[in-house]
Amino acid sequence: MQKSPTSQPAVALDNRQLDLPLFAEPGSMSSSPTPSAPSAGSQSGQQPAVPLAPDGTKLRSITIGSRTLHYVLKRSARRSIGFAIDSTGLMITAPRWVTLADIETAITEKQRWIFTKLIEWQTRVEQRALPKVDWKDGAEVPYLGQPVRVKLGSPQGTLAFNADEAALQVPLPLQADPQQIKDRVQGWLQGEAKRLFGERLAIYAEKLGVNYRAYALSSAATRWGSCSSDGKIRLNWRLIHFPLSIIDYVVAHELAHLREMNHSPRFWQTVESIFPEFREARQTLKSHPPELLPTL
Repeated sequence: MQKSPTSQPAVALDNRQLDLPLFAEPGSMSSSPTPSAPSAGSQSGQQPAVPLAPDGTKLRSITIGSRTLHYVLKRSARRSIGFAIDSTGLMITAPRWVTLADIETAITEKQRWIFTKLIEWQTRVEQRALPKVDWKDGAEVPYLGQPVRVKLGSPQGTLAFNADEAALQVPLPLQADPQQIKDRVQGWLQGEAKRLFGERLAIYAEKLGVNYRAYALSSAATRWGSCSSDGKIRLNWRLIHFPLSIIDYVVAHELAHLREMNHSPRFWQTVESIFPEFREARQTLKSHPPELLPTL
């Protein structure tokens, strides 16, 4: 008799989570993630017509309690079951020898994580319809956690920030094109980010006793920062919208990767050693991914 695929070694689960992704995970589902076992007949013919993913791929379905979860299944030569959640929903990549029963068991084991991430994505999509900045005299943009008002017609003829008035003087006429105003303000914000992030990196690198090779700003849509094994750090310039404590958390997070290139308990201990308040800052970022910031 042919050997059953289930006799293979237990397959590993792979979350495929990124460094400070915050967070590119979505999908379609209903209700909240309350754990419950899937029905025994989740592969039976009792399910409704199979829906399609945006690219036309047929979605598989599994019933978990009172909910139906749709997902794309891809086979590969990999040795573990991988879970990825993005704007198209849940995609599972599994070894060719793993049975559907094994895959559904893995889904059941990971259901809390899956439904939590799907709900996070759905919430972000709903909140994403934020008002765009109206680029004119009096427009407001967040800077270090506080609104800054744009004032056109700088009397000095130069771009200048007045911290006492929380105002940015922009040397453009009142009738200036909105794109011109946006470019000047965004340029100032990015310049402030470059300057301030460099200062904070120097402070926390000294605290941790590490050296980074180089650093640059990024405009990533799904992560706040990254650190490569060769010591190159990238920080999302839009962190400049947040209070300094949030910036310090991301800086400490990336520098800690120079000690631990993972998210193990030792990594978080390293972060805590130079930034004890990291838990509160981490939670703030989880609820404010880049795409929820004002549209600039």
